[in-house]
Amino acid sequence: MLMLRLFIGLLASVVLVGAHRAHADDAMRIAVGQRGLWDTSSIELGQRGGIFKKHGITLDILYTQGSGETQQAVVGGSVELGMSAGSMGVFGAYSKGAPVRIIGAEMTGGADLFWYVRSDSPIRTLQDTDGKTIAYSTNGASTHAIVNAFIKQYGLKAKPVATGSPPATLTQVMSGQVDVGWGGPPFGLDLIDQGKIRIIANGNDAARLKNQTVRVIITNVATLQARQQAVERFMKAYRQTVDWMYSDPAVFRHYADFMGISETTGRRSRDAFYPQAALNPDNIIGIDAINADAVEFKYMAAPLTSEQLAELIRIPPR
Repeated sequence: MLMLRLFIGLLASVVLVGAHRAHADDAMRIAVGQRGLWDTSSIELGQRGGIFKKHGITLDILYTQGSGETQQAVVGGSVELGMSAGSMGVFGAYSKGAPVRIIGAEMTGGADLFWYVRSDSPIRTLQDTDGKTIAYSTNGASTHAIVNAFIKQYGLKAKPVATGSPPATLTQVMSGQVDVGWGGPPFGLDLIDQGKIRIIANGNDAARLKNQTVRVIITNVATLQARQQAVERFMKAYRQTVDWMYSDPAVFRHYADFMGISETTGRRSRDAFYPQAALNPDNIIGIDAINADAVEFKYMAAPLTSEQLAELIRIPPR
């Protein structure tokens, strides 16, 4: 009888351990716009640091050339989550019936992005870009919104051109195909130091977007309905990752290994371009302004109603 009880107890323990492991191995696919920028590296860093694993999440990471590709992957269901999707693009997609939901803020303001020219270019400021081409990553991305804001704010007659990732953009700038490129640290810091390229504008020069959340974290309706607990655990892990990125110097070792850069360059990228408050995932800043600008910049035909905004923005509580 005693042996039977011991056997039953052991069997129950095995079942519980198996259930825990099944829970711990909850895999999610995530599309991330732009590989290697400090903010977009949070997913990779959190995974390397074991934070997502602690919350029972294993991520399969797909890198895209920008928000447009990321959003399409989420809406189409080929991934469950999307990182660094342009806010106005997401508002616009939702207004057209796309089954997309916002589960977190990713970046507020444009302090992390810059626009540059070759060192021998006659262009010194944005006002010199009339008749010139100016780069953004993909349609609907934060870079797209910022370029539109530049044109509106400064009355420019520049031609916006989608150029993809920072490396692809650099090739087009250096070969003369595009006049003004875009980038974000750590990309381009070495070229700036070497005098090969010259910054002419920062993303925060687009004054109307300086205090707006320009990029968000998204999921699709099917994922939110079927895997809400997993989404909530993902966001808990993400919040802890962002806190860790600004509190533990060990993060620079992971970042340097991921990017093939020095820890010094990684620290410079964070400290000079990415204030921690800008990565706060819990609040979409400037919702009314995003709503209005998305109409003005023709991402959607009419502002979203309060009911629509409540349905679209579904940030899990802490």
